[in-house]
Amino acid sequence: MSRLARKRVALEDLAAVRARASAAGRTVALANGVFDLFHVGHLRYLEGARAEADLLVVAVNSDASTRANKGDGRPVVPEAERAEIVAALECVDHVVLFDSKDVVPVIRALRPDVQVKGTDYTPDTIPEAAEVRAYGGRVAVAGDPKDHSTTELIAKLDATRKG
Repeated sequence: MSRLARKRVALEDLAAVRARASAAGRTVALANGVFDLFHVGHLRYLEGARAEADLLVVAVNSDASTRANKGDGRPVVPEAERAEIVAALECVDHVVLFDSKDVVPVIRALRPDVQVKGTDYTPDTIPEAAEVRAYGGRVAVAGDPKDHSTTELIAKLDATRKG
């Protein structure tokens, strides 16, 4: 099994990931997103998320979840490829695909010490904050200012093709 394949975990395996980390005295951060047309904003977010804990688990929206959140035409890159790209990053310890509209099922399975969102959120606007705080976890914001967007990249590509 390749190193990248070992980084991929199933939702039902997250409790074991948590147990191993806890037994080793390591903290766990969770970051999540679509990561379609991976760009430097994604990288900076994930590197910032990794700085919040000893271990970083990244939940990647499945194709179905992405369509539910972003609409038809998304994702551009299939889920297996997006997960592989994220898993290839040095700062990422594990990657899990999830089908739900939000990341709550992943939070419930993993119980991360910290859930990390990008800078399009504040600690007060993170939708799953109550879920994380209910078991004693915390939320954090990481990454650079929201100057990068896959949606904007797609719009630029479309304009270039039409122009």
